[in-house]
Amino acid sequence: MNKEMDLESALIALSHHEAFAFFITNIKNMREEIIGEMANASVEELQQISGRILAYDDILQMVNMEDIQRRFG
Repeated sequence: MNKEMDLESALIALSHHEAFAFFITNIKNMREEIIGEMANASVEELQQISGRILAYDDILQMVNMEDIQRRFG
């Protein structure tokens, strides 16, 4: 990879590939699954689950999930 390529450029390049869309869709699905686990979680587990959800959200926002879904829907 070109050392001068920044994260934003790399994500833009990746967003044009169906395999990347598949990967990101799986991240979204993992986020939904972990949200479902909240109902049966203890207080301690809720903190861990919340952290995971925030991490998934950060990834989905960084890659512009809505745009990828429109492109590869």
